[in-house]
Amino acid sequence: MSARALTPAVRLGPHSTVAIIATSIVGVIAFGWPLIAAPDSSAIAHASDAPWLFAIVIPLLLAVVLAQFTDRGMDAKAVALLGVLSAVVSAMRPLGGGTAGLEPIWVVLVLGGRALGPGFGFALGAVSLFSSALLTGGVGPWLPFQMLGAAWVGLGAGLLPQVRGKREIALLAAYGAVASFAYGLLLNLWFWPFTTGLPDVIAFAPGAPIVENVLAWLRFTTLTSLGYDIPRAILTVTLIVLAGPAVLTALRRVSRKAAFDSAPVFVAAQSSSTPPVPAP
Repeated sequence: MSARALTPAVRLGPHSTVAIIATSIVGVIAFGWPLIAAPDSSAIAHASDAPWLFAIVIPLLLAVVLAQFTDRGMDAKAVALLGVLSAVVSAMRPLGGGTAGLEPIWVVLVLGGRALGPGFGFALGAVSLFSSALLTGGVGPWLPFQMLGAAWVGLGAGLLPQVRGKREIALLAAYGAVASFAYGLLLNLWFWPFTTGLPDVIAFAPGAPIVENVLAWLRFTTLTSLGYDIPRAILTVTLIVLAGPAVLTALRRVSRKAAFDSAPVFVAAQSSSTPPVPAP
């Protein structure tokens, strides 16, 4: 397999990298600030945090896409493909509706990020969760956190080691399982610290050592979320194994035909009265 064949269709350049890092830093702070907040801080539920988080995250996500334009990693054809795949996710999301964690959208995010690169995967995760929320009426304080979590899933798929064949499908299936659990674990942070009436063993304790609260967070996830995370992981792995080879082949064929990484070359028109210059 040549090095050319292992090159992502939409490359991640320096400007894109900076934009993704900046967005991710904001996301980490948004998710984890309750764990490091002072016990006497005016901690309030994320319901009131959503407006400012949207105001920060949306421009940063736009900056990721614009940065890929400046890096020549994404052009109009790549944006069109981003729209198509986002529409696919939006159409698929109501099929599961989150029932028992059966969400088929993750196979699109994993395979799209894998075939088209980490920058494309990051944008796909965020844009598709936003568009699908508008379609399903799932707009709420949880949405910016879902967008960030899905963006990281697509980014991670594009950063996996470059292998092909059955090894690639096995790698993607394993990643899909881990990402399914990690997404559920991460999304609990947007509401768990502010949930009242929980037993002390799984409740957030303001001002407690970080290790103590992290253990409580893990116990809370184990008792409340595994019923969603396990079916999500099983469905994602099954779809990757069954549809992964065909979908990856199709996406890579589209990227080759679209020639995302080629730059246009303009050549001056030659006058018809001038005889052509023979090739040396």
